Amino acid sequence: MKEIIAIIRMNKVNETKKALMDVGICGLHAVKVMGRGKLRVDFSMLGGISIQEEIGGILADGLAKGSRLIPKRMLTILVQDGEVEKVVNALIKVNQGGNKGDGKIFVAPVLDVARVRTGERGEVAV
Repeated sequence: MKEIIAIIRMNKVNETKKALMDVGICGLHAVKVMGRGKLRVDFSMLGGISIQEEIGGILADGLAKGSRLIPKRMLTILVQDGEVEKVVNALIKVNQGGNKGDGKIFVAPVLDVARVRTGERGEVAV
């Protein structure tokens, strides 16, 4: 089993749900999230500041331009191994606009699943 996590634009959610239904995937979770992509930072401005201090919030205090967080939607989809390609391709087809911020897709292995109601484990719990 695999977990597919897709970060997409808010205005693409309905199109994405339809595309997933068209390839036979109906189960998903959707969460409103805020985030941003890569930034170009001139580290010479920062003097001797270490990476740990930058992660601790110094960059967020205004040393980096474009640090505004953008609202997105995060979809989580659990699929069998053989379904990964069709789901990823459907996500790309709907959300690819050729612009920065179109989104990201992550695929991760799922080691186990448990259905709370029955206690079933593994693929039958999905």
